[in-house]
Amino acid sequence: MARSLGPVKRKFSPWTEPHAVPFIRFENITKRYGDFVAVDNLSLDIYEREFFSLLGPSGCGKTTLMRMLAGFEAPTEGRILLQGKDLANTPPYKRPTNMMFQSYALFPHMTVEKNIAFGLEQDGLPKGEISARVDEMLKLVKLEAFAKRKPAQLSGGQRQRVALARSLAKRPKVLLLDEPLGALDRKLREETQFELMDIQHTLGLTFLIVTHDQEEAMTVSDRIAVMDKGVVMQVATPAEIYEAPNTRYVAEFIGDINILECAVMANTGEVLQPGHPPVVRLDSQGVSIAVEQECAAATGASVAFAIRPEKVRIALDQPVDVSINAVHGEVWDIGYLGDFSVFLVKLADGRVVRAAQANVSRLVDRPITFGDMVWLTWPLDAGLVLTR
Repeated sequence: MARSLGPVKRKFSPWTEPHAVPFIRFENITKRYGDFVAVDNLSLDIYEREFFSLLGPSGCGKTTLMRMLAGFEAPTEGRILLQGKDLANTPPYKRPTNMMFQSYALFPHMTVEKNIAFGLEQDGLPKGEISARVDEMLKLVKLEAFAKRKPAQLSGGQRQRVALARSLAKRPKVLLLDEPLGALDRKLREETQFELMDIQHTLGLTFLIVTHDQEEAMTVSDRIAVMDKGVVMQVATPAEIYEAPNTRYVAEFIGDINILECAVMANTGEVLQPGHPPVVRLDSQGVSIAVEQECAAATGASVAFAIRPEKVRIALDQPVDVSINAVHGEVWDIGYLGDFSVFLVKLADGRVVRAAQANVSRLVDRPITFGDMVWLTWPLDAGLVLTR
């Protein structure tokens, strides 16, 4: 699907408003299968018209949480509220939710329009209303010309859009998407992510997506809940998750990052620049690091210094000040990714630090290559101190 010129990322943040009422609320949800705890005392709020992602590795509990909202599983403890109503005694077919499965689950003997109409016919809607709704959905997902085809005559991306149209046809209050783009190739998946955003913004529905794809969650979401072992580790916007992870787990799960083990040398509230946070001074095996950050870690505490590769500057020339936030090493490997290159630099003590650099000039003109001795530097506000 080509990128439409529809709505772009919204200014939308009801979770910051003190009187905003959550649309969906998970209250102290626990789900056990025998001795195995799939979801562990989890509480989470999702707001109306939010595009919300549950992100995590396989087995972290994200699909189990979605299935409990859909009614396919029941919580062992806790309750789930939708618009303030406890869903405990509401069967799946009576909940104002609909799920789009990873496999799409289309009926192979039915045409595209019949697949979309199926749920509406089961609900006993008048034929005229069904026809109008199907036409509306076909137009929404740009499949008007494929209405008479069967699933076997469609591409993977087209089948994905049929499944989406069928899920939306019943006009659910919440659309649940279980790894919906996993079967698509990378380019089509990226294009479809933007189409999903446009459709969600156009319809004004609440979307809850389960995915293990970090880029997908970062692209489509208003907010992301990063999960691990049945627990939500952090809930925040994509930018906050990436720039300010609250734990080492989140930092390492989202994107590439350098983690250096450090000891706190000084955390005295020293301010180097007016209006900036105080500086925390660290030592990492003889490397002096300063970070502008509010941090409660005491002198002598063991912490981690985290910095994204694209925030590390790489140069052949020695910087003016090598006493802080500067390391020297050998270019051990280079990954050329088209729009940018990743340099793996091996330090004298054997540690490897990654630096990413945009390819703003032709590769043949790049002065840094394998075996070069280089300097890596970074600003005071580029990294982050993680205490857990």
